[in-house]
Amino acid sequence: MSKDNDDKFHTEEPELEFSLEDILAEYGQESQKEPDARTPIPLDQYRDREEPEPADPTPPRGGRGGKRARGHLLTFPGHSTAEEKKQDAVEEPAPPEPKSSEPKPPESKAPKPKAPSGGRRLAQKPEPARNAEKAGEPEPEPPTPEGEETAPVQSQKKEKVVPFPGGEEKGLLGRFRKLKKQADAYADHMFEEEGSEEAPEVRRAERYIPGVDVEEPEEERPPRRKRRPPPPIPDTPPQELFRRYNRGMGVLKLRIVLLFLLCVPLLYLSVGQAVNAPMPGTLEGNHTLQLYAQAALLGAAMLLGIDALGRGLYHLLILHVELDSVMALACAAALADALTMPLMEGSPQRQPYCAIAALALGFNLYGYYCKRKGLRVACRTAASASEPYLVTLDENKWNGRDAYAKWSGEPVGFGRQIQATDGAQRIYHIMAPLILLACLLFSVLASIGRRRPEDILWCLSATLSAGASFSSTLCYGIPWRSLSLRLAKSGAALAGWDGITGTSGSAGILLTDQDLFPPGTVSLNGIKIFGDFPVEKVVGVTATLIRDTGCGLDKIFHDLLRSQGAIYRRSQDFCCYEGGGVSALIRNEVVLVGSASFMHLMEVPLPQGLNVKNAVFCAIDGELAGLFALKYTLHGTVEPAISALISNRISPVLATRDFNIIPAMLRQRFKLPADKMEFPAVERRVELSSQRQSHSELLTAVLCREGVGPFTEAAVGGKRLRLAVRISTALACLGSCVGVLLAFYLTFMAAYDSLTPFNLLVFLGMWLVPTILISNWVNRY
Repeated sequence: MSKDNDDKFHTEEPELEFSLEDILAEYGQESQKEPDARTPIPLDQYRDREEPEPADPTPPRGGRGGKRARGHLLTFPGHSTAEEKKQDAVEEPAPPEPKSSEPKPPESKAPKPKAPSGGRRLAQKPEPARNAEKAGEPEPEPPTPEGEETAPVQSQKKEKVVPFPGGEEKGLLGRFRKLKKQADAYADHMFEEEGSEEAPEVRRAERYIPGVDVEEPEEERPPRRKRRPPPPIPDTPPQELFRRYNRGMGVLKLRIVLLFLLCVPLLYLSVGQAVNAPMPGTLEGNHTLQLYAQAALLGAAMLLGIDALGRGLYHLLILHVELDSVMALACAAALADALTMPLMEGSPQRQPYCAIAALALGFNLYGYYCKRKGLRVACRTAASASEPYLVTLDENKWNGRDAYAKWSGEPVGFGRQIQATDGAQRIYHIMAPLILLACLLFSVLASIGRRRPEDILWCLSATLSAGASFSSTLCYGIPWRSLSLRLAKSGAALAGWDGITGTSGSAGILLTDQDLFPPGTVSLNGIKIFGDFPVEKVVGVTATLIRDTGCGLDKIFHDLLRSQGAIYRRSQDFCCYEGGGVSALIRNEVVLVGSASFMHLMEVPLPQGLNVKNAVFCAIDGELAGLFALKYTLHGTVEPAISALISNRISPVLATRDFNIIPAMLRQRFKLPADKMEFPAVERRVELSSQRQSHSELLTAVLCREGVGPFTEAAVGGKRLRLAVRISTALACLGSCVGVLLAFYLTFMAAYDSLTPFNLLVFLGMWLVPTILISNWVNRY
């Protein structure tokens, strides 16, 4: 060894240098120097040695070839600890220049090995150690020359501790420590992305891109009950149905008035005896004549309401019993009781229930009249438009909920749905047979069962009259008529009961550009062309992209296109952006059309001091070409319509394509509750507002006018009608059941003085009040 080399290895901080032979031996001829067999390595020399830390923070270097001392800890092959992986990822600092004044040896011209892509320099290893690692054996310690003491070396990497096999802690303590390690690892990476939101791109996106609502992932829900299809009734056109329902309405109204006029003397004869009212002429003190007079008046009332009696008996014959069947049997039992009561000698003084039966017949006929009038109004409204809008309640339309959608089409199925049975009748189909059977059974038990067969007609008359609720047909007739009249004023018509089924709970309603701003509420307020672009070109490319978006501004720009003598251009690669704009390629020029925020996102420079709140900007090849100022006017029906939707748990979903109509604009300019509206992403808005999307087969309503007013009236009105009919019908059935039970108890106990016509009239009248109140609630929105 020469003197220079000897001095090099005895300096305090030797420099790491390698010869060409070492480099080739390390990287070039690895395959030729692989050992044929594994060399056993004694474990005694790899036991832990405690070495004192030097005072100098710079660790000394030792060993030939500049290899760092890595300690004498053995690691099992293929099992590297987390600390080793963490330390290997850290880049090792380059060794400092030697401070010795000795001349440096000439550097080798051989190329040095490049560092890996991870940015970490690899420490050089002698060939035996490298071969041992490839063979899967631990790396042996390089021998120390005799007479030389090994300098204390401190490795920059932490020691590799070999866990004893099977020494992992189990039980609660082991799980706790494992959980603690996972928490520490999470804490180490918790703030890795801190500061990324300060990037200019992120700040620009947060400023100019409006926030959108994201649909929740679909959860496994129980299978919902499908809405049953309407019965196979001929789909008659609305105009023909209007003429059918309009026929005979005047005569029906006259018959109802006469029937209620007949109920006045009946009530006087029935109730007058209870309050000791004077009787006219020959009826004073003649009980038999009073009974025949009541029977005659009830017979006349039955003649006036012969159609209602016929419907009740027909439902009974086809085994499709409703409450009108109970009412028809009550009239027949009351008439028979009034006629046979004078023939029974020794019977106690009691009054028949002719007045109660006549009133039940009158209310039944009046409810039928209200329903028929509502059907006539709905059919007239549906037939008034040649190209109406259709409203359907589509299942799982947005965010896993049903949503009302409006689209253009023919009202196929409207005539079939309008002729189907209503919600009250469908409930009566279940409850009326039970009530009728209870009346028959209880009458037999209270008369023949108590050995009083002469009271069979009286018991039947009492129980059937108590079961024939006054509000049987009023539960649907009154709210349906009042709601149809209100909807007709706004240009909407509900498609019968089948159209409003399934509207319980929260739902959504898809509002498009034409709903919020119908034609006439948006106008062009000014045009400004920038640069040297021709007016025809700017107007043409802008109108082309507006037409491709399908938004509500199409008619405005179409009229502008014709006034300027421009034409539509052929566009390619049309694309919508979340920031409020669109782009396309027209004659090899990139055209951008959108709002001011969209221009900022696309880094299109805008003139300083430009203060236009609502406008359409056009840029060609990154240069601003034109500005079209717009003026939005909110219709007077929009604000109350939005309030009615929100108060009735119908969430407005903005399926708009006009990039100026965003929640921030609605909130700041028109003070609408935009925080309670849902604003999907641009892809979902285009999908929800498409005319090609699938809809439900059942119609909810038919609209004859533009705007959100008729749309909202139909959605909210149908939901409130369904709730009102359900509650009223449930109360009517409950009142009938309670009345039958009370009548059975009183007839069973032969309480003639308690079960009087006056007391039964008060009872039935009290159950009529909730129906009237609930029916008037339907229009309170």
